[in-house]
Amino acid sequence: MSWLTNYVKPKLQKVLNARDTPDNLWHKCKSCGQMIFQKEFEANQRVCAHCDHHDRVPPLDRFNKLFDNGKFELIALPEVKQDPLKFKDTKKYTERLKIARAATGDTDAIKVAVGKINGQQTVIAIQNFFFMGGSMGMAVGEGIITGAREALNIGAPFVMFTASGGARMQEGILSLMQMPRTTVAVQMLRDAGIPYLVVLTDPTSGGVSASYAMLGDVQIAEPGAMIAFSGPRVIEQTIREKLPEGFQRSEYLLEHGMVDMVVHRHELREKLGTTLALLMGGRNRKRAAE
Repeated sequence: MSWLTNYVKPKLQKVLNARDTPDNLWHKCKSCGQMIFQKEFEANQRVCAHCDHHDRVPPLDRFNKLFDNGKFELIALPEVKQDPLKFKDTKKYTERLKIARAATGDTDAIKVAVGKINGQQTVIAIQNFFFMGGSMGMAVGEGIITGAREALNIGAPFVMFTASGGARMQEGILSLMQMPRTTVAVQMLRDAGIPYLVVLTDPTSGGVSASYAMLGDVQIAEPGAMIAFSGPRVIEQTIREKLPEGFQRSEYLLEHGMVDMVVHRHELREKLGTTLALLMGGRNRKRAAE
């Protein structure tokens, strides 16, 4: 028995323990429930290979896929006052910020970068839904304004990727003030003749959809993205009627003229490059002549 207990049993335990898998090895699709190998899921740009569901994407992953050869430069964003209202619900606002920063590694719910898409220098701002639901606070407002100013300074188009549950309640009226501030920034681009494109991703709602998210010269949406001001349940309870199938999804908005195109994530870089080339063609020829 000593051979079985002293040699075979420890070997079996070692093999069985080695089979323990890490928590992040598989991804379960939120739409169809299929289990997808995490590496394959990431390689497919976080799109389900079974049902084509477009999952949410962190900003740095998007930058790597959008810019030529994955080369870009992050733009430093101004610091804003933390917890200006000393807000507390079940947790202090400062505590929620610490948790979000630890989970994402980001300072707030937006990143801005400059690089080239098909050779066209472009400024891109991306909201991070993983940071407090991409909520719009002072930091997000300052990020968008900084991106718009950079686009103005270098004469490059500005592309905004939205992903947000709306205004950040912990900042109250200061959050809502970002709606007119960002609208003014968009108007500055328009006055200068610089293209402003918006890519609506899942979800885009609340004060974000009521301001800069719907002001693009070209409105692009990812498939199946929820784009709304209020959620469908709130609307149904208010009007006491059943909403149409697919209501507030990108395909429904395309059919009703609210967006210009719905573009699959795998085709997004090429579509952006073509659109930017068309919009910037005359401006680039003028630069070359000068």
